[in-house]
Amino acid sequence: MAEIQITTTQNVTINFKAAEVGERILAYIIDLVIKIAYLFFISFLFTLASNPLDRMIEDDFANDPWSVMAILILICSPIIFYTIVSETLLMGQTLGKKVVNIRVVKIDGYRASFLDYFIRWAMRLAEISLFWGIPALVAIGISKKHQRLGGMASGTAVITLKNKIGINNTILQEIKEDYKPTYFSVIKLSDNDVRIVKENFLRAIKNKDHKTMLTLKEKIINVIEERPDPDITTENFIRTIINDYNHFTKDM
Repeated sequence: MAEIQITTTQNVTINFKAAEVGERILAYIIDLVIKIAYLFFISFLFTLASNPLDRMIEDDFANDPWSVMAILILICSPIIFYTIVSETLLMGQTLGKKVVNIRVVKIDGYRASFLDYFIRWAMRLAEISLFWGIPALVAIGISKKHQRLGGMASGTAVITLKNKIGINNTILQEIKEDYKPTYFSVIKLSDNDVRIVKENFLRAIKNKDHKTMLTLKEKIINVIEERPDPDITTENFIRTIINDYNHFTKDM
């Protein structure tokens, strides 16, 4: 499984796993089933009004075929625009992607915009709809980040959200009931800030990466606007920040 490194706007690098081809195909099949179900539903409605509808269509074809074309486009629009609308509203997921637990993300650390989803959708028509998905499969196979052409053009990739998450991957930290916090301004940090700090802090300890620890320390100081005592090590400072944050937010 390919690994995708995304650098956040705070210049912190987070590693994600690229979605496997099988996961993406399964999500596509689920979405396809949803589209087919919609067509069956519309067909059922048409069947209920078959006689009046038949007469209307015959008259329209005879007198104004453009009106019939407009009606067909209107009926098919939920299928045509399903992917772009879903990914925009569900933050990078269609219903199929949601079931399979994968998501579209920007690889530059910023949030994907409507334009990014539009580029993916527009190129999807050529990659998948017109050529049976062959260009998409080839691109995913040769791309280091498992991107299809639409992903490359929009700077996006599809990641899996199935990574096992334990306490080390969250902001949660066990602290004693009588714990005394040191930095009251730590509440200026957000849950996501602390999660990123903790993930990279634990990775830095494992790899003995003192440079990353110093970077995290400066980022924290810039946010909380409070410097630690010169005698406190960088490691202890970051540990204290994580503990303090958990102390102040444990009952929220």
